[in-house]
Amino acid sequence: MVQKHFDKVVVNIYDTREEMGEAAAREASECIKKLLQEKDVINCMFAAAPSQNEFLVALVNDKNIPWHRINAFHMDEYMGLEEGDSRTFRAFLKKAIFDKVPFNQIFLINGEKEPEEECERLEAIMKEHPLDIVFMGIGENGHIAFNDPPVADFKDPKNIKIVELEENCRKQQVNDKCFESLDEVPKNALTVSIPKLMQANHIFCIVPGILKAQAIKGTFLGPINESCPASILRRHDNAHVYVDKDSASKL
Repeated sequence: MVQKHFDKVVVNIYDTREEMGEAAAREASECIKKLLQEKDVINCMFAAAPSQNEFLVALVNDKNIPWHRINAFHMDEYMGLEEGDSRTFRAFLKKAIFDKVPFNQIFLINGEKEPEEECERLEAIMKEHPLDIVFMGIGENGHIAFNDPPVADFKDPKNIKIVELEENCRKQQVNDKCFESLDEVPKNALTVSIPKLMQANHIFCIVPGILKAQAIKGTFLGPINESCPASILRRHDNAHVYVDKDSASKL
């Protein structure tokens, strides 16, 4: 493992995705347990993407995490896909973790509901449950959650909002084999805003794969602005980034 420092962030570089995921899960578990020494219940937000697979497998396999003292959120969801559609992010996370461990509560984003009402519902819930930890990735276009460059706002007044997805973002969903063609990928989604993600006390960002190399370069070597939304991580006091040698190849 090699470490590189960029502003406030330490980037941990591993030879393989498996090593990356296991290390991120191990350090996330330590963070969870430390926080639970101070609080009865903590609030964690999860990203839903194949980039998180190795991390989520390792986290679920940790038998010492007191899941019953953790509330779970997820950070984005497509609009219009039905509840039972396996391509929804809530379906992804149910299969990967939400149905595998006994969380205290799980707060799901429903992309079928009237979007403004759903945003209002989740705004209220998130105000009641401030985020302790965010587990996230970075998109091929540098997005975090579904805050693509055209809609990213480092001073966004909202906790969650309706967005139109950039074409490069939608292409990533095909690259990730979540959809067979671009036409199948929804054009709109609900997403947690950048300020809300940054309010978390701790951020664990897991980003493997050669298709993420340019985004990682922009995040850590480019300017800190909305042209690469993930660059804001360099201003967070407790952001931990885990990459493999492929995604780190342009650093």
